[in-house]
Amino acid sequence: MTQELVSLTIIMAVAAVSPIVAQLIPGRFIPQTVLLLVTGAALGPYGLGVIEVNDAVKLLSELGMAFLFLLAGYEIDPKRLAGHQGKVGLVTWIITLGLAGLVVTLLPFFAKQGINGIATVIALTTTALGTLMPILKERNLEGTPIGDAIISYGTWGELGPILAMAILLSTRTDWQTMLVLGAFLTICLLCAMLPTKALKTGHRLYRFLTENANTSSQTLMRLTTFLLIFLVTISALFELDAVLGAFAAGFILRYIIPDGSKSLEMKLEGVGYGFLIPVFFVVSGAAINVRAVAGRPALLVAFIVMLMLIRAVPVYVALSLDKRENPLSSHHRVTVALYCTTALPIIVAVTSLAVKVGTMQGDTASTLVAAGAITVFLMPLLGSITYQVADVHPVTAVREIAHTPSDWRTIVHEHAQVRALLHHQDRLKRMAETLDALEKMGTMGHGDEYRAELVKRARREIDRQLKELGLDPQLTTQLPHNYRYPKN
Repeated sequence: MTQELVSLTIIMAVAAVSPIVAQLIPGRFIPQTVLLLVTGAALGPYGLGVIEVNDAVKLLSELGMAFLFLLAGYEIDPKRLAGHQGKVGLVTWIITLGLAGLVVTLLPFFAKQGINGIATVIALTTTALGTLMPILKERNLEGTPIGDAIISYGTWGELGPILAMAILLSTRTDWQTMLVLGAFLTICLLCAMLPTKALKTGHRLYRFLTENANTSSQTLMRLTTFLLIFLVTISALFELDAVLGAFAAGFILRYIIPDGSKSLEMKLEGVGYGFLIPVFFVVSGAAINVRAVAGRPALLVAFIVMLMLIRAVPVYVALSLDKRENPLSSHHRVTVALYCTTALPIIVAVTSLAVKVGTMQGDTASTLVAAGAITVFLMPLLGSITYQVADVHPVTAVREIAHTPSDWRTIVHEHAQVRALLHHQDRLKRMAETLDALEKMGTMGHGDEYRAELVKRARREIDRQLKELGLDPQLTTQLPHNYRYPKN
């Protein structure tokens, strides 16, 4: 027990320090998730050996992964899946699955590396939506057209591989697999329907649960945790991967509470991001054999490149063709595609399963997990760069400079000013929406009144900048994202 506590103490010390270090890094371009993974690899069994991944730590790591997928499933709006963008996201994922199958089967490289199986195909189609959500919140992308597109395409990048794992990696016959999945789906439907009926009828039990949700009983939190562990246990009994049960629990929770619950969300995020999820990422890092990864650099680089070609390119093409729901600039489409290529938790799950059934070597699995860890750092970084570059309109700036080279300083300054204006407008819009909602509920406090005054000042400043750009604030309430300066 002492060794378990020592390992857990070190893991939580890493978890506590990582966000501080991430904040201190200039530009904050390294997500704390990357720091957790890197530190786990450095301190784990293949590094300094300070962290021992024993059964107790493994169990907490599994619960961390379960909470990660619970929160990912909870973020999914069922209407989004059934909507136009959700359908396009599904078709795009199916195309990526077909492309991955062709590439892994036909390219001799994968056969030489011993990874020409279905596990590699699934790994090449993933999007780590659960990992991306806190990054999107940190970078203020949640609720923006770019953030909505990432969630729409990323949802199927997470849900699709989970279902593919259950069907394609099963050791049962086809009819047995479908029977087990049917039984699991029936249990999930019952878990969703019973609370929904109690909610609609105003059952006495439901009233008791809601009245005691924020007391020492914490009824809703306990029931949510029970739902999660119950479905993860059912997955284990049915010999399905735990991520299926965890994801289903989150999806069911969103179905029961379609409008969400801020109180419950804060508690789930507190337990998840405050304790269990960091344990999962540190332990995932500890599972990476650094020496094995260093010995196979070609596989590491090739896998990341193939992820970009197989996952990012189809997403970009789909966004380009789907003008109806995604009137995004080319730079912003690249941003969405790069974010959707972030992959890790599913790679951890699928490689672990492949190693367990003997279709993949441990060293190879370590290399693929390391590649997934790199995407958690690399893809959001590249996406952030393209996002910032997009609003500067570099192509237009270059054309204007070529036309009048002597004015290059003024042109660069003006384009940077537009980018800053757009950024402030996005933040202003979100703040104003929050204040409007608080005002309607009658819950505005002294601090909110101060924020409202800031909104008024910010609007006056934007009007002033619009006038400087030659635009009438009465006719143009905000600068369009596709705005281009007239040629000099």
